[in-house]
Amino acid sequence: MKELNRNIVFRGFLLLFTISCLLISCDQNSINTDSETDAQLLSKAETQTEIDNISESLNDIDENIFLTYGSSTSSKEIENKDSELNKFMPDCVVITKVITDTFKSITIDYGDGCTTKNDNFLSGKILLEISFDFINKTANIDYTFDNFYFNNKKTEGNIHKVRTWINENGNPQAIINKDIKIIWEDGTFVTVKGERKREWVEGFDNGIWGDNVFLITGTWTVTQKDGTDRIVTIIEPLKRKTACRFIVSGIVEIQENDKVVSVNYGSGECDDLAIATFNGVDHEIHIGKRK
Repeated sequence: MKELNRNIVFRGFLLLFTISCLLISCDQNSINTDSETDAQLLSKAETQTEIDNISESLNDIDENIFLTYGSSTSSKEIENKDSELNKFMPDCVVITKVITDTFKSITIDYGDGCTTKNDNFLSGKILLEISFDFINKTANIDYTFDNFYFNNKKTEGNIHKVRTWINENGNPQAIINKDIKIIWEDGTFVTVKGERKREWVEGFDNGIWGDNVFLITGTWTVTQKDGTDRIVTIIEPLKRKTACRFIVSGIVEIQENDKVVSVNYGSGECDDLAIATFNGVDHEIHIGKRK
């Protein structure tokens, strides 16, 4: 009988030991899974800062080209505008253009690579076509890309912009619809489809490019290489100062299934920092530096 009791006790102990090991193992797996999820969420936030930074840098280039040649038709005007544009563009850029009263075709060629005035490295070509709707006081701007790279990330696709000279607030603005693909050096890519409104709120009436400020709102879909979609919405307008290479304030919300990540670009300082928040925890990240 004693031997039987010993066997029962031993088997009971062995069962408890096995259950404890399984619980510990499951808990460890849960920790690892949570950690992997956090890393993935952080990567999504950093990727979004790259998308935003590329988008706004392209908008700066396009806006400057439009302001330079939008109202120019005579050869003398164009010659004068060429010298003005040189203040914004790096010396290595080659610009070719066909300009009439109602239509402009402009190619911006960065060649094998140029460092811009705000320290981005660009190569390849941006092709712009501008047409005018004088009745509605708007311009239609379409731009595409030819082997174009922004800081070693390839950009493909097309962007359509309807630019209004004066909106209801008395400011210039653009409604921007984009369908682009951004490809990283390791082959990772995303496609971006959606609409933004970009309102020029400061500096548009003085002819000085460096003090301009834009506010951006909108929503779009980002599709990853594996086909997974996430919805990106600007919760608090993004602020772009052309004197700074980074977005300086505003909040973006990224939603994928039941996961939500917010990216806060700060309170106006010109730096490469943003705060990504998920699962109630803040993480400091660097804008445009996922890899």
